[in-house]
Amino acid sequence: MKKLVVALLMLGTAHAQTIPTVDHIYDPQIYTALLFPQVAPVATNNPVPEPASPAVTLNPPVISLDEPAFLQLEFDDLTANYRSFRAKLIHCNADWQKSVLNEIEYTYEYNDNPITDYAVSINTKVPYYHYRFAVPRVKLPGNYLLVIYDERNRKNIILTRRFSTYQNRITVGAGVTFSVDPARQFIDQQINLTIDYKGYQIISPQDDFKVVIRQNFRDDRTIGGLRPTNVRVFEQQLDYNVADLSNTIPGGNEFRFFDTRTVLSRGNYIDRIDRPADRNIAYVQPDLPRSRGAYIQSDDFNGQYIIDHRETGNGATGADYIETVFTLKTPKIPNVDVFVNGALNLWQLNDRNRMTFDPASGTYRAAVLLKQGVYNYDYVVETGTQPPRVDEGFIEGSYSATENVYEVFVYHRPPASRADQLVGYRRVGVNRR
Repeated sequence: MKKLVVALLMLGTAHAQTIPTVDHIYDPQIYTALLFPQVAPVATNNPVPEPASPAVTLNPPVISLDEPAFLQLEFDDLTANYRSFRAKLIHCNADWQKSVLNEIEYTYEYNDNPITDYAVSINTKVPYYHYRFAVPRVKLPGNYLLVIYDERNRKNIILTRRFSTYQNRITVGAGVTFSVDPARQFIDQQINLTIDYKGYQIISPQDDFKVVIRQNFRDDRTIGGLRPTNVRVFEQQLDYNVADLSNTIPGGNEFRFFDTRTVLSRGNYIDRIDRPADRNIAYVQPDLPRSRGAYIQSDDFNGQYIIDHRETGNGATGADYIETVFTLKTPKIPNVDVFVNGALNLWQLNDRNRMTFDPASGTYRAAVLLKQGVYNYDYVVETGTQPPRVDEGFIEGSYSATENVYEVFVYHRPPASRADQLVGYRRVGVNRR
């Protein structure tokens, strides 16, 4: 999804700022920013949420306003010095542009919250402060941008993370098959939808709903702009069985993975571990391209990762940061840049995960500082054209047999409302084992 720029509210300063409404870390000393749903605890005198189990972080930051759940943000500050941070929410429309709503229309309390829950890393070579923040509940279903900034310098944006809240006022039906195009049936996956809006007030069913489909919780793998192919007025149902292939997306491949939960021995797909005094260095086993040959079934996290520390079971403050070295064995590919890709870098391609070609060994290499855990990743190429073109299948291949998860977001702007609301949400898997 393209980066759309919104006007950030003034955050108490005399000048407004503009930032992209995307997941991004602006401070180079901030790492491992996780935003995930937590089940609200029973009544307690302790307002501070307990540390999350590692698997919980695999879920996307999407919650129902009708369920007792909240979103939790966690991140690390590698300056190893305490810093005061604050958080603010911005309401966005379906296209992730800032809405015209006033803060009081979508928040229950003052929209400027201090982050006071923090802890210091324990027995790590790379010291850091670990911060946790429970995102306040909101009034309206829709898209939001969570903005973290420095309390001492309100113009200094630290990070931004997207999240969504929904209320299912309609019923979404979804099914995933291989593409109906014979030339793409072994490569692409097709998502067919139905929307049942019985009992929901709508003026123009064929025009009023905005549908977005997202693959594997990735904002860079979305489908939008779909229009219903059949409007069944008496049944109050819409069908989205598109014949022009606008509802298809490459199936991709299962993600590669490695395990660095311990440095006392080699985890899965770790070739070796070096232990100098100031840091640990883990070398992931060299990889080969997978774009040719048959699809091979394997389990994965669909590109996500979990933070964990085998010795203590406390990944939040017990896990160390490791210089993780990736190696891709392939001849130099002309006119492209090669990247290690995944949620480990918020699906962004930049200098942090860019690979360099080593002529002596005939390999691409990259060293990325990552917190201990289990990671999914793959390799992508980006052309030097304008605009750049990203090709994930060039090295990894694409197969309709790949296991994936799809989310369907249905937005609508009710009569007399001034912003889009998320009135339907459905998650559906394909090729589950």
